[in-house]
Amino acid sequence: MQKRKLGSTGLEVSAIGLGCMGISQSYGLPMETPDAVRLIRAAFERGVTLFDTAEAYGPYKNEEIVGEALQPIRDQVVIATKFGFDLAKAGKSGVDSRPEHIRAVAEASLKRLRTDRIDLFYQHRVDPDVPMEDVAGTVKQLIEEGKVKHFGLSEAGVANIRRAHAVQPVAALQSEYSLWWREPEEAILPALAELGIGFVPFSPLGRGFLTGAIAQSTTFTSNDFRNKVPRFAPEARKANQAMVDAIGTIAAEKQVTAAQVAIAWLLAQKPWIVPIPGTTKLHRLEENIGAAGIELTADDLENIEDAVSAITVEGERYSPQQQTQIDR
Repeated sequence: MQKRKLGSTGLEVSAIGLGCMGISQSYGLPMETPDAVRLIRAAFERGVTLFDTAEAYGPYKNEEIVGEALQPIRDQVVIATKFGFDLAKAGKSGVDSRPEHIRAVAEASLKRLRTDRIDLFYQHRVDPDVPMEDVAGTVKQLIEEGKVKHFGLSEAGVANIRRAHAVQPVAALQSEYSLWWREPEEAILPALAELGIGFVPFSPLGRGFLTGAIAQSTTFTSNDFRNKVPRFAPEARKANQAMVDAIGTIAAEKQVTAAQVAIAWLLAQKPWIVPIPGTTKLHRLEENIGAAGIELTADDLENIEDAVSAITVEGERYSPQQQTQIDR
C-alpha cells in the first residue's frame, strides 16, 4: 500500500483508509465485536494505517471496537476520531463544540480507544453557537498537552476552514466526495490546496451505490439510514443508474470493478486525497484496497469525465434534518 501525506502537517497514512462507522451503525445490523476486530486487523495486515471512527458511531461502541482491534499495533497506525455532537441531550442543532465539551470527549475517547493520544481529532460538524477560534484554540491546547496530534474538520465550509487554520493548522478536512457528489471541487479543493490541508473523502462509493450492487428494487433493513436519504428513493435510484452504468462500462474495459474505478478516480484527483471506504466484508475490503494499485491514465480520466459529466444525479445526499448541520 502506498503512503500519502495529509497536507503540510507531515501526517503520513496509507493511500486508502478504513471508515469504521458501518461496523456499528447506519447500514443494517452492527457487526459482532469479534468479527469487527478481525476485519480491522485484516485491513492493517493488508496495508491500511488510517482508521476512522467517532464517539457518535454507535454511539461509543465503534470507538471501543477500534480501540480493542488496534491496541496491539497502536504505534503502527493512525486513529482518527471526532467530537462535536451533543449525544447526551441533543439540543436544537444537535451539536456541541463548547471547549469544556471538547475536552470531555477527548478524555472519554482516549479511554475507549485504549490509547494515550488521538492522532487526528476532527470537529464532526461546525457548531454555529461556538466561535471557530474557540474550537481550534481548545484543540491546540490538547495538542500542546500531548493528548492530540493533529486537528481536523468535517463538512466545514471555506470560511470556517480558514478561521480554524489561522489558530491551529488543520491537517485534514473530511467531507463527502465521489463521482456522484463533486461539490467540493468548486471551492473546497482550491482552498485546501492553498492552505496545505489534506482531504479525506467519506462515502467514496456513494454509500454503496457506485459499486453497482444497489438497484431500484433493492430493499434496505429498517435500521438502514439510506431509507431516509432522498438520493436512495426508488425513483432516484432508477434515474441514477445511468451513473453506475457509465462507471461499470469503464471498469469492464480496464478489467477491474466499478468500486475500484470510483476509488482510483478519487486518488487521481490530488496526491493529498485519502478516501476512507467502509465495509463489513473481507472481500469488499480487499476489493477497495486493490484500487490503490490501479493507475488511471489521462485518457481514462477523460473518458470518465465525459461519461459522468452529462449525467444529472437525482436526489439530495442527506435528509432535510441532516442538511441543516452542513456548513457552507
